[in-house]
Amino acid sequence: MQPTETADRSGVSDDQLLLAYRDGSDRDAFNQLVHRYERELFSYLRRYLGDASMAEDAFQATFLQVHLKGDQFEEGRKFRPWLYTIATNQAIDAQRRNKRHRSVSLDRNTRPEGSDDVAALIDLLASSEPAPESNLDATHQRQWIRDAVESLPEALRQAVNLVYYQGLKYREAADILDIPVGTVKSRLHSAILKLNESWMASHPEDRD
Repeated sequence: MQPTETADRSGVSDDQLLLAYRDGSDRDAFNQLVHRYERELFSYLRRYLGDASMAEDAFQATFLQVHLKGDQFEEGRKFRPWLYTIATNQAIDAQRRNKRHRSVSLDRNTRPEGSDDVAALIDLLASSEPAPESNLDATHQRQWIRDAVESLPEALRQAVNLVYYQGLKYREAADILDIPVGTVKSRLHSAILKLNESWMASHPEDRD
């Protein structure tokens, strides 16, 4: 995606920008929201859909809905979870329209932190650190994570994607998925257990 150029309004919150656009037709406020979220949200949609073209369409549809549903945004509510709720719904709709139910792609090449984060996630998902002789290179690590997460049920994949990769809080993820916070935590716990089982099954040398 090409970055959107806007005036600097870094001191204005997302919520204030949306209200300025909704209540005063401040076009620059809307552009600023797009600018703030274009990389982050497009990356999320691309991982969710596994297809850049579908992600681009879903991104555009998301901000069209922000425009159309701006009057439904309640003052005092947080913009980011509300935006992710819309984006997730648009991604689901895109899957249905294309009759493609592709799994979440977690290609870490789209993340600025690099391969160190991949190793950190594997350390989190595995019950014990891999022995030195079984260390995987970064490419193999990314492929293993991608395959393992794609094997999870959709509900577990969504929780992992929102919390671990988008960095949302449990409450925000719960609002987006329209489930209790406790269910988000339960799904993450189940995902980690399943990923740990997959890790141990594919790397028996790491067992005690």
